[in-house]
Amino acid sequence: MFDSPFRPKRPPSACALLPAAVLLALAPPAFAQASWHPDRPVTLIVPYSAGGGTDATARAVSKQLGVIWKQPVVVENVPGADGLIGTRRVMEAKPDGYTLLLQVPSIVVTKYTPGLKGVDPLARLEPVTAVSQSPAAVVVSAKLPVKTFGEFIRYCKTAAQPCSLGTGEATARVSAKQLAAEAGLPNLIVVNYRGTGAIVTDMIANNVNMAFTGITAALPHYKSGALKILATQGAKRAAALPEVPTTAEAGYPQFRSVTWFGLFAPKGTPPAVTQGIVAALHEAVKDADVQQTIASAGAEPVVNAPAAFAAQVREDSERMAALVKLYPLD
Repeated sequence: MFDSPFRPKRPPSACALLPAAVLLALAPPAFAQASWHPDRPVTLIVPYSAGGGTDATARAVSKQLGVIWKQPVVVENVPGADGLIGTRRVMEAKPDGYTLLLQVPSIVVTKYTPGLKGVDPLARLEPVTAVSQSPAAVVVSAKLPVKTFGEFIRYCKTAAQPCSLGTGEATARVSAKQLAAEAGLPNLIVVNYRGTGAIVTDMIANNVNMAFTGITAALPHYKSGALKILATQGAKRAAALPEVPTTAEAGYPQFRSVTWFGLFAPKGTPPAVTQGIVAALHEAVKDADVQQTIASAGAEPVVNAPAAFAAQVREDSERMAALVKLYPLD
């Protein structure tokens, strides 16, 4: 029975995350000395629709970066092709710091996505920093008669109609296939969306029952009672949701995931430029309004060094590669 803890076929190791305060403290002194700053507007590409966690994070920091740089930082939503359309725009941009990308961990599985011809964005991008991070979560419509992850699984096994799961990016689709296989839900319907905002709207109406998603977009609707967050997927309970158990506490430790909101630049961007960007972000997240925006979205600021973020991306890439072998995208 799936309502008791079960073991995954081959659990990949999850990234051990340091507290944000520690990551901030690790930022090298060179950041404070970095002198690069733009002398014309900067474009920040969000490769997903407005209304999701990536969009909220971009808008939280872009205004303050504009204040620091004394140049506008313009957020552009360019959704489509699992984020590849907007991502490709940055891949092909001049490596001068004026076109940046805010992405999430799904970028590491783009190369496994059918129809994208094996394109690997990471080969043509420079990891700059993780702006913020939040645990992913198991979110369901408040109209469902369930209170826990286990109850949701039992409900889906006995419901007259198959349960449905909305996904806005590739990593969530991998998790959906894992859930269907390991929970014994062969009839689980996976519905693909172009962004988290639309998933949230449909979950509120119960047009789709459940999603694995970052808590940013779901949190205000959880507080209003329109959605239920059954579990968070971090190593410990989320600071914004201390009453909600982790997936490990709920008996499903393999569903562990943290969403970082990472800044990337085109490959070949000079280190002085990326360090200048990180220096500005390091100052931006000190702003009270930015901190409040990030905290109210259930996230926490990070702003780690480019090398530390690159290592984090590599570890996530290795972990997801192991999962994709078990649960290929189609």
